[in-house]
This record gives sequence, C-alpha cells and structure tokens, in this order.
Amino acid sequence: MNYTPKQIVNELDKYIVGQSKAKRAVAVALRNRYRRSHLPAEIRDEITPKNIVMRGPTGVGKTEIARRLAKLVGAPFVKVEATKYTEVGYVGRDVESMVRDLVEVAVRMVKDQKKKEVENKVMPIVENKLIDAIYQNRRVTTVEVKREDLESELHSGKCEDEIVEVSVLDNPKPIMAFGGNEINLGSMFDGLQPPKHKKKKMSVRHARDLLLQEETEKVIDMDNVNEEAISLAEEQGIIFIDEIDKIIGKSQATNSADVSREGVQRDILPIVEGSTVPTKYGNVKTDFILFIAAGAFHVAKMEDMIPELQGRFPIRVELESLTQKDFKKILTAPKNAVTLQYANLLKVDNIDLEFKDDALDEIATLAANENETSEDLGARRLHTIMEALLEDISFNATGEHPMTKVVIDREYVQKTFKDKNQKFDLKKYVL
Repeated sequence: MNYTPKQIVNELDKYIVGQSKAKRAVAVALRNRYRRSHLPAEIRDEITPKNIVMRGPTGVGKTEIARRLAKLVGAPFVKVEATKYTEVGYVGRDVESMVRDLVEVAVRMVKDQKKKEVENKVMPIVENKLIDAIYQNRRVTTVEVKREDLESELHSGKCEDEIVEVSVLDNPKPIMAFGGNEINLGSMFDGLQPPKHKKKKMSVRHARDLLLQEETEKVIDMDNVNEEAISLAEEQGIIFIDEIDKIIGKSQATNSADVSREGVQRDILPIVEGSTVPTKYGNVKTDFILFIAAGAFHVAKMEDMIPELQGRFPIRVELESLTQKDFKKILTAPKNAVTLQYANLLKVDNIDLEFKDDALDEIATLAANENETSEDLGARRLHTIMEALLEDISFNATGEHPMTKVVIDREYVQKTFKDKNQKFDLKKYVL
C-alpha cells in the first residue's frame, strides 16, 4: 500500500503510545521500499534496506512497532529470539531457519489470498457434498427427505450445528525431529500414491471449512503460489530479531553455555548481508529483506557487537521508558486499550465495567512507581496491576445475574492495594 511516512506513523499511533523516534525510523524504511520499487531494475538492485536496531527496556513497544508495521502493508513477518540459535556445530537451530520461517509465512499468505479468489468457484461443489452428507444422515431417522429442502436449509444456516459424516483427506501430522525442525512423513511420498481419505463426524460448519480447503487446493496452482511467496518474502519480508543483546559478549571459559555467542553473530552476518538460503519451496535471496533487531542492552552495548554486524544495522534507535502520562494513554488511547479488553471480557458475564479518570491516574502512577522501584517491565506492568485490581470482580462474575454496572474509581484502586497487606506487592501476579 502507498503510505507516506506520516501516514505510517499515524497508523502506528493508533496502537502504540510514544516512541516517535522508532516510529519515524521504521516509517522511512518502509517508504524507501515503495520508492525502490518504482526505480529501474539496474538501479533497484543496487539499493538494499537500511536495517534497524532498537535499544530499550522490555514492554515499551519494540516488537509491537515491527509487527504492526508488517500488518499495515501485508508484508510477511516473523519474530525470532536470537538466543534460540547456536553456532554451527552445536545442537540447536541454525540461523537460516529464520528465513525458512519467513517463507512459510509468505506461502500461507499467498495461499490464503488464492483461496479467497477461487472460493466462489468451488463453493457449489462443497455445498453438494454437504447436502449429500446431510441427506445420508437424515435418511437414518426420516423416510421422506427432499434434497431441495436440504439445500434451502443449508443456505439459511439452519443446519450449521448438525453432525454429519464426511470424507476428508487424511493428512499425517508433523513429527518433531532433531534441532526443532518438523518433518511431515506423508509429504515425503507425495505423488507416489493417491491421497488417502477417511470418514469423520463433525458439524456442518466445521465440515464446510475442511471441504472448502480441500477443494480450493485442487484448483490452486501450488507452483505459482511458491514462486509468488518467494518473491514476496524476498522483496517485502521483515525479520524481527529480538534479544540480540543476549548473544553479545565473548566467553572466557570453553565450557560456558555462552561459548557460541560470537559465533551466532558471525552466522547471522551473511544472512543480514545478503545470501541465498535453500528452502523446500526454492532458493531465497536475503539481500532485500528488512531486518529489525532489538534488545534491552542493559549489560552489553551495541558497540560490543562484532564490527561487521554493527555495520549492517546502520539505523540505531533509542526507545524511552514509559512515564505516568504514557501509562494513562496506554490505558485509553489505543484501539486495543487494556481497559477495553477487560471491559469486553467481563461484559460476557454481565459486568458493565467503567473506569473513572481518577482511577486511570492512580493505576498509571502505580505502574510508573513500580517500574522505577523494581524491574522496568514497561507496559506489561499494567497487565500485572489490572489482574490484581480486577481479581475479585473476575472471580465472582458468573453471568447468572443481570447486567451489573461496576465503577472503578481512585478510592477503589487505593482500597484494593491497601488490602493487599498494606503493600503494593505484585510478585505473585508478575507475568
């Protein structure tokens, strides 16, 4: 989509409070992709993304900025933990698996798009199979059954919960192999034998989804899907490498668990620089994938990364700790504000939850103070406080009573935490 940097920042503001520097950096990086796509091929191939490294405490929005950015433009996105990878020669995941994960996401995205395009084409086939299943099911108990009546019932949604028996593909489940990679034994013998079907009993609603998936896959050309997915991953993919500060530092002891830290950095380097990674869908070039790294950098510093890796992350962004004002905005401003989440959850059990402005001030103050006096958990501290604050209400709400309005004000907040042993001790609630 053609978003200007200002529009990108405005969209991110709907979900993430503050951190304007980080938002501007990712907005420019995304816009540069759009600019690059409009250049002649000989110039376009010379322009690579300017990768970003973010430094800031946990819970301030590093991951959310990257995730929302990818969702905004429909780009393939994966979040990986740098600590999950080990140097070549050690047991564990190799760094190339992050690219394979990205391609898997891209394949799923393209496949879903293709399925939507052919849904209307295959729906009549699916409906015929459902009508046959309903017909056979009702013949057991009813003598007179007309297919015309069943068709109208199916279209009107009257038999969504009826249990029917349908024949579906028998897909073998993946088996976990060494190193965390999954192997589907059934896929190893594709084409050597006809696909197996098995009969299963399920609701019409569930059967429709399975049959629709099966029929759309018959129509879709998977070779085209794979080609489009590889191109999508190469040109628009975003890989978010979290906890990159945890692989910084040289170990002096050969038997230390950190012995392969610098080796992991060196293994990541060619991926970020630009290399070709083989996947089961084809070779993937990483030259134009956007890499965003992040970490708290409490112990290690950005400058402690190996120089070659530092050079591949030219844009460095500092994310600030959240203030009392930031916490109050987080409670109300975002579309997915935490107060709205709890209000919607409790409404299911007939609790109409309302937060007064002075209560929000008190909660924000508690969160800011607790982050200063103990570990800085960022916005995650709010979940800790909210769980403690609403524990009694959530426990006693049953849904068997009429809609009840519950007002949360400053007095309620203060009394709740005063009753907890006269101390704001939330250790048992920490996520």
